[in-house]
Amino acid sequence: MILVTAQVIRSGDDELDSAPARTASRSSPTTGYAVVESVAEGPGRITVGYSLTEGQLDAPADSAVVDGLSSRLGVALPKDYTNFLKEHNGGEGFIGDSYLIFFKAEELAEFNREYEVEKYAPGILLFASDGGGEAYGFDTEDAAMPIVRIPFIGMDRRSAETIARDLADLFARLEEWK
Repeated sequence: MILVTAQVIRSGDDELDSAPARTASRSSPTTGYAVVESVAEGPGRITVGYSLTEGQLDAPADSAVVDGLSSRLGVALPKDYTNFLKEHNGGEGFIGDSYLIFFKAEELAEFNREYEVEKYAPGILLFASDGGGEAYGFDTEDAAMPIVRIPFIGMDRRSAETIARDLADLFARLEEWK
């Protein structure tokens, strides 16, 4: 059995503070891959944990690098993403049948600059790639900062497709896509 885990612990909202921890698991009928999601809520913390069906996520990024990332990039990054970097500074592997390469915190600004993302797809901040022709990024022009998929060749903001609400949703959706 291959396991994908997404664990989300959130708090800060009054209705969440009293919510009990819960775990849900399901198995894909087509592949048999198991997906386990655990949610436990407690006061004042957000913790997200992820693993790949195959591959490896890297060791944590330096906290100082992550804490200064939003100012270097000129955009407030989603909290789940900065927490992800504090746990896994990049990495690559499969989520279901989808291959994903997460960029290191130190590489984000340079990567987006070299690919001239602001010129061709203003408002998109790339943070990952499929290792081929597509990139994954945040739509910074939307207050919710959803995750979009966009082609490298012919990169244009109009070709960005919203595919997930946040990282946990991205992992879940990639697992489902076969």
